[in-house]
Amino acid sequence: MKAIVVDAEWAPRAGTKLAPELEARHWDAFFRFYISTSDRKWGSPYLTRAFFDLIGERMAERIVLVMCERNGRPVAGALNLRGEDTLYGRNWGCAGDFPFLHFEACYYRAIDFAIAHGLKRVEAGAQGEHKIQRGYLPAPTYSAHWIRDPGFKRAVADFLTRERRAVAHEMDALAELSPFKREA
Repeated sequence: MKAIVVDAEWAPRAGTKLAPELEARHWDAFFRFYISTSDRKWGSPYLTRAFFDLIGERMAERIVLVMCERNGRPVAGALNLRGEDTLYGRNWGCAGDFPFLHFEACYYRAIDFAIAHGLKRVEAGAQGEHKIQRGYLPAPTYSAHWIRDPGFKRAVADFLTRERRAVAHEMDALAELSPFKREA
């Protein structure tokens, strides 16, 4: 299994191949993986093939696309977005069953890329207790929404007050599963 990291600014490293730029074939393959994974996981794919062309056109300098090949054919990929000091993992897709490839493409290659580029952290995305054993601990995330209806706005605010406490409690409990040693 060989991984290709597609990023115009990244110099080749051992075990990887530098692709000169994102091409339609990269997005074609990644879209197939995205759809295949959604189908296998009973998900609803919400991104279109045109979406990938659009981000490739408008955000090429921010995209880090890990493509995995077997016998010269693409079989999986992980889409990351590069911030000023953080690499954000966003989508994964695979056409087949390749044990542990998800972790290699989504986590280990992302960490390697972040270290090579002096990024401070890798944000692996929401969900997944499986990420804890790989060193990704729970962290709060935030979003902003405007709710027009005052009654609905109060109901949502009430729910969020209670949910924040529950989420903090769950994060504390999950942190106990951390692979990192605590100082006594």
